[in-house]
Amino acid sequence: MNNALDEVKNTYKPYRLTKKKHVTIIDSTSGSYVVKEKSDNKVSQIYNYLLSRNFDYFPKLADYDRDDVNIFEYIDETSLPKDQKAMDMVDLVSLLHNKTTYYKEITEDKYKEIYENLKNNILYSKNYYDNIYNIIINEIYPSPSHYLLLRNIYKIFSALDYCEESLDNWFDKTKDDLKERVALIHNNLETDHFIKGDKDYLISWEHAKIDSPILDLINFYQKEYLNLDFEVLLKKYLKNYPLKDNELDLFFIVISIPPIINLEGEELPITKDIRKKLDYIFKTENLISIMHPPTSEDK
Repeated sequence: MNNALDEVKNTYKPYRLTKKKHVTIIDSTSGSYVVKEKSDNKVSQIYNYLLSRNFDYFPKLADYDRDDVNIFEYIDETSLPKDQKAMDMVDLVSLLHNKTTYYKEITEDKYKEIYENLKNNILYSKNYYDNIYNIIINEIYPSPSHYLLLRNIYKIFSALDYCEESLDNWFDKTKDDLKERVALIHNNLETDHFIKGDKDYLISWEHAKIDSPILDLINFYQKEYLNLDFEVLLKKYLKNYPLKDNELDLFFIVISIPPIINLEGEELPITKDIRKKLDYIFKTENLISIMHPPTSEDK
């Protein structure tokens, strides 16, 4: 990156360089640009595909000829409250999915693979928390972290029971459907990757791929569940891009798998981590109770 940046400086003659996370912002007399290391031509290929689908909500590449860095136009960002930024981003993501959606034929093995992978994750988590419970239940004077977990571990097992039962129902209803709806997904969604400028922009397309649209929602939820009202966001997304029943079922199953809690380390960080992960479980349970209550088929 350093050698490539030296070459960029020789070309653009910047009067100021600013480091920001994984990029360098260069200000020059010819304009401002964002320089980001690259390993392949994926971004330019994604951009070309998006343009073919009449979607141009991304920073333009200022230079297509460099092998080691991407140079993007710099977007002046309008400051927005986080909740408003998330709402606008959901609008843009639903547009992305609408513009790039198509159906592809699959074999029955595709859903079987999804089912088996998730089933194994659920069983692993059950065994993991069973072992933890059997250890801490016998402690005469549990530590604050162990006591916090012990008081709430029933929520973890409840979530895992929901996941297991819902996954079985999902597979029974989906296994004979040999067409899958896919779209170009950003695959790295967070509010920091949305910019409000002269129009709306999504940045950081390096992980984009063709896959199920729910993966963008899962990724976004797991990153930012704590600071946003996902009931409002999900309703907005579903209004713009209605998910099929099996897609919505799978989304709720995946986000309901409890994160693994590590009890090794110093007491205060462990306790904070347990609290955060319990908040994830409580918030997810509440979201599902509002957005996806059980039907008579599920009961």
